Amino acid sequence: MTSAERRTGASLAGIFGLRMLGLFLILPVFAVYAHTLPGGDNLTLVGLALGIYGLTQACFQIPFGIASDRFGRKPVIIVGLLLFAAGSALAAMAHSVQWIIVGRALQGAGAISAAVTALAADLTREQHRTKVMAMIGSTIGLMFAVSLVAAPLLYAAIGMPGIFWMTAGLALLAIVVLRRVVPNPPQVEAKPVRFAGVLRDTQLLRLNLGIFTLHLVQMAMFVVVPAALVARGNLPVAEHWKIYLPAVLVSFALMIPAIIVAERKNRLKPIFLAAIVLLALTQFGLLFGREQVWQMGALLVAFFVAFNILEATLPSLVSRVAPPASKGAALGVYNTSQALGLFLGATLGGWLSQHVGADSVFVVTTLAALLWLGAALTMLPPPKVAARSYPIAATVDIDAVRRQILDLPGVREAVIEHDARMAHLKVNLDRWDEARLRQLIGGEV
Repeated sequence: MTSAERRTGASLAGIFGLRMLGLFLILPVFAVYAHTLPGGDNLTLVGLALGIYGLTQACFQIPFGIASDRFGRKPVIIVGLLLFAAGSALAAMAHSVQWIIVGRALQGAGAISAAVTALAADLTREQHRTKVMAMIGSTIGLMFAVSLVAAPLLYAAIGMPGIFWMTAGLALLAIVVLRRVVPNPPQVEAKPVRFAGVLRDTQLLRLNLGIFTLHLVQMAMFVVVPAALVARGNLPVAEHWKIYLPAVLVSFALMIPAIIVAERKNRLKPIFLAAIVLLALTQFGLLFGREQVWQMGALLVAFFVAFNILEATLPSLVSRVAPPASKGAALGVYNTSQALGLFLGATLGGWLSQHVGADSVFVVTTLAALLWLGAALTMLPPPKVAARSYPIAATVDIDAVRRQILDLPGVREAVIEHDARMAHLKVNLDRWDEARLRQLIGGEV
């Protein structure tokens, strides 16, 4: 990767991680803090305060994604971070659970995931995109593990209001990073596509089903795993990070070779399918292998390997398959599917565990992973996209041929430099008609 691509990946991963930290950091300690507030003895309100973040995320991902296509990625991300900061400040000043619910809802309204991943796609080449998405996607697992370690320490040091003020300050710092560190994306032209076309695209539907299933499995299994670590591993909740954090870190090391092979050897689909198989195997393993801490630790490492590979490859595939002019909209639908998976996974996992038994959770998650595998097997390989640059003849009217260039088979994106008289294209090599382009820009037609 170039230094600009590395800088893009690192800075956007930090911004994306901030959103996930806002979701995860209060989970281990909020129930304790809620008892000190009016309304804190109402468990329904406590649960709503925790979950409302994901609900508003689901509601605003698509509007923010569409807005990023129309008004630009950075302005939309800045608006989202300001909403997140405002919600954090409101929650910090809240004197009742009801006002914390309002603050958390406002935090979630800053739904920047689609715009962030679309910006990452704009700033990276196809052959390195999965690596950058891996940097961004891996922050989910890392922030989850970090929150388990940091939340009790921060709560003891600065209290829950302090945690909310800290996340507000970090959101404002993220705006500075976005403006000063993240490069500006090029002004790209692409053939417009209606939003209905994005919703009906069968390849995108398979990927949306994938992210929905992945997070349904994640949330459902973590309804059961903590209790199993306590009951069968004699490990107190405060020490669960000793399992989660090493599992996440080891999984990063094991994930990297798979991502490298996927990119360098053009094996993205086989690696993607293998990760789904591994996900199904971990769920099947947890159905029978929860008797010893070492068993759960090994299965959690395998789960996070699969999870991190899929978190990297899924948005990379969406950005490659989606119509270039509607990349933000497609990623908005994708992230909405993710949020719905989080919500349904937690709800379903809790209901099954209470009414049917813990084993039923892993039966359902195994079946869900296998159903996803069935859908993914019929997925087409991602298009082979390459960058091409061509000089435009002095006799050619650039404005006249601009639309004709975009309408050529295989042309996904175009950057036309008037002064230099150059056409910089991203083309689908399977459908590319170079001879027709040379006729257009050479003045032969």
